[in-house]
Amino acid sequence: MTARSFLTVAAVLLSTVVYPVAGQLTTDCNPLNRTCPADPAFGTTHTFYFNATPPTDTFNTTAGTVDYNVDTGAAFTISKKGESPTLISNFYFFFGRTEVHLKAAPGTGIISSIVWSSDVLDEVDWEFFGGNTTHVSTNYFGKGEPDFHNALYHPVDGGVQADYHNYTCVWTKDQLEWYIDSQHTRTLLATDANNTLNYPQTPMKLSLGIWAGGDPDQPQGTIEWAGGVTDYAEPYTMYVKSALVEDYSTGKEYSYGDHTGTWQSIKIASGNSTAVENINKQPEKSLSEKWNDLPSSTKNGVYAAAGGVGAIALIALVVFGLRQRRRGKKEAALLAQRQEQERVELERFRREGRDPDALAFDGTEYKGAMATSAYAIPDSPPGSSAGPPEKAWDPTGPGAATAAMPLLRDDAMSQRVGGPAPGLDGPQRNNSFPSPIHTQSSNQPPQIPATSPISPVNRTFSPSNASMRMSPGPQAGGYGSPRINSPAPAHGPGSPASPRPGYGR
Repeated sequence: MTARSFLTVAAVLLSTVVYPVAGQLTTDCNPLNRTCPADPAFGTTHTFYFNATPPTDTFNTTAGTVDYNVDTGAAFTISKKGESPTLISNFYFFFGRTEVHLKAAPGTGIISSIVWSSDVLDEVDWEFFGGNTTHVSTNYFGKGEPDFHNALYHPVDGGVQADYHNYTCVWTKDQLEWYIDSQHTRTLLATDANNTLNYPQTPMKLSLGIWAGGDPDQPQGTIEWAGGVTDYAEPYTMYVKSALVEDYSTGKEYSYGDHTGTWQSIKIASGNSTAVENINKQPEKSLSEKWNDLPSSTKNGVYAAAGGVGAIALIALVVFGLRQRRRGKKEAALLAQRQEQERVELERFRREGRDPDALAFDGTEYKGAMATSAYAIPDSPPGSSAGPPEKAWDPTGPGAATAAMPLLRDDAMSQRVGGPAPGLDGPQRNNSFPSPIHTQSSNQPPQIPATSPISPVNRTFSPSNASMRMSPGPQAGGYGSPRINSPAPAHGPGSPASPRPGYGR
């Protein structure tokens, strides 16, 4: 007995005690049990090169990601628990041939695979065990029925993980053949598969993938079949450079005429295959490719337009910068002017011996030009027969100096700046002087308001050096608590503005 025959016999014996899980596939709709939608036919021959993403709608990627490289092809990597990246064709072939150039992944318990599967769970397999670097397993199932005697193991020259090899299957209604690098390896006759009952004979789709049969969560029988427990400490990658698929039938789609699952029950609809349309569809060009396809005249026009837009943008930027610079200069000049005015004003205050922080007036904020102005408080409300005419205060009008301006009462200021109330003994404080009583008319005696709550009054600016009027009110010993005491002009005895007895000195 040759060494190769011995290995084959040993593999067969091993398969009788190891649980083969590759045949445990599922299907969305099983035609053995009910009527199912038709399967899209491949209907052609094509080689898929996986140095780039395959044509749109030809394959689906499941349970992970597949990376594509010009030199190594498609990379199927397990880097953590739960990953099982797989490419599954969207088309079916009904008898035919596949050639897959593959390099198997290393790793205990890691299974690299090439699988055909149908809706009735017919199946044809190539399986590579990460713990076995020299052999590959071939297997088949009919209608999902497990048969522990179907798997065979075959040596591969150079090993399955060191380099790429061509793994080919040729399938007809009479037999199924396996080849490694064009060398015939195995033949299955239809009559040898339970008298064709378990012979794969219904339209198949192609799957390329990797999975962890040695995952600790798998059943113990599966872990033993895969070669041991998988360690996820490092990634494991299977590579596929290309896959040729040839469909021996032609048409648009395949459907089941009954629930027998035989090849005779398959109906072929005529028409153009959607897979052929997807394969022949021109891929979307990249921007660089679209640019290279443009004629020279169009490129020159684009260059000229881009240059014009750039020039306009540059001019606009320069103009904007100049405007901003002028605006900044104006703002800087105004700021410098205001700062100089404030400096001159503060210098004047220092020469006069006054504290600028003490120049807050009742009801308004001090402004330089108002420093010598005083307030006048009419005794009668505006609009009355004895009071000033009622009008709105306009600070910009010609009569702004004497116009009525509404102010707020500030008793705290009155108490801070003013002296004691008239009639009370004590020295005057803070330059307090007696203020004259403002008479309402030359023909009438001075009037003193009744002791009632102070009504709103209008206060107007008086000319420079005018007396600061006081709002009289009931006080202990007299009236007239000054709100702000300003120096009053001297008057002779008996003048109308002289203080009456009982008022503040």
